Amino acid sequence: MTEKKVPERRCIGCMTSRPKQELIRIVADADGLHIDPSGKMPGRGAYLCRSEECARLAVKKNAFGRNLKAEVTRQEAEALAEQIAELSR
Repeated sequence: MTEKKVPERRCIGCMTSRPKQELIRIVADADGLHIDPSGKMPGRGAYLCRSEECARLAVKKNAFGRNLKAEVTRQEAEALAEQIAELSR
């Protein structure tokens, strides 16, 4: 019998591939950046590990703006990193 293929995504902070369920999906829309807990929000998404370290790396590398192909200010990215840090605690 064939094994089911587990969907994998790459973290924009540490660049490691992990199963989709282990990562947090980030979505950019007209209102800014949002965490997408259901994974179903419309728009372009990027994935991030559930760690404060990966969120900080993504801010440092400007990975949110580059991967979401949107204008993301440093303040927006840092605010999102703080939200992710709260989730990881």
